[in-house]
Amino acid sequence: MAFATICRARWSARWLLGVLLTLALQGQAFAHVETGTATGLVSGFLHPITGLDHLVAMVAVGLWGAQLGAPAIWLLPITFPLVMAFGGLLGLAKVGVPFTEQAVALSAVVLGALILLRVRAPLWIAALVVAYFAVFHGYAHGLELPHAADPLAYGAGFVIATGLLHLCGILIGTLIRWPAGDRLVRACGAAVGGVGCYFLLASLR
Repeated sequence: MAFATICRARWSARWLLGVLLTLALQGQAFAHVETGTATGLVSGFLHPITGLDHLVAMVAVGLWGAQLGAPAIWLLPITFPLVMAFGGLLGLAKVGVPFTEQAVALSAVVLGALILLRVRAPLWIAALVVAYFAVFHGYAHGLELPHAADPLAYGAGFVIATGLLHLCGILIGTLIRWPAGDRLVRACGAAVGGVGCYFLLASLR
C-alpha cells in the first residue's frame, strides 16, 4: 500500500514537471509571434521555470512546507507568491535592492539545508524566512521585465508558475510519511542546496 502511494506521488510530481516543460516549450514558440499581454504572460511564466536557481528555491518552499505539515504546507506556498509580487513591484519601479543575485542563490542554500536537516522551525519564523527570500526572487523577476511587455500579465505569469512549482514540491514532500520517502525528500534538499551553492559561488566571482 505504501509502495503504491509512493509510486503515485512520484508519478504526480513527474506529471506536473512534464506539464511545466510542455507549457514552457509551447510558450517559447508562442512568444515569437505575440506581443503585449501575451508576451508578458508567457515571459513571466517562463522566467521561474527556465532559471534553475529560481526553480529549485520555489520547489523547496513546497518541500519544506510539507515537512513542517499543516498549516505550513499551505501557508508557506501562499506567503511566497504574495510577498514575491511586492518584490516584483520594486523591480518594475527600478528600486535599488543590493545583492539580489546572491540572495536568490542563498535562498536555495538555506532552504535546501533546512530540508536536509529537517529543521522544525516555528511557523512565524518559517514564514519570515520564506517571505524574506521571496522579496529578492520577485525583485529579480520584475527587474527583467521584457521591453514592451504588459507588467500585470508578466506578474501574473510568474506568480502562476511559482504556484505550480510550489505544488510540485508539496507533491514530492508527501513522501515523508514513509522512511524511504523521507530520505528522498531530504536528498532533494541536499540537491537544492548544492544548486544554490553553485549559483552563489558563481555570483561572487
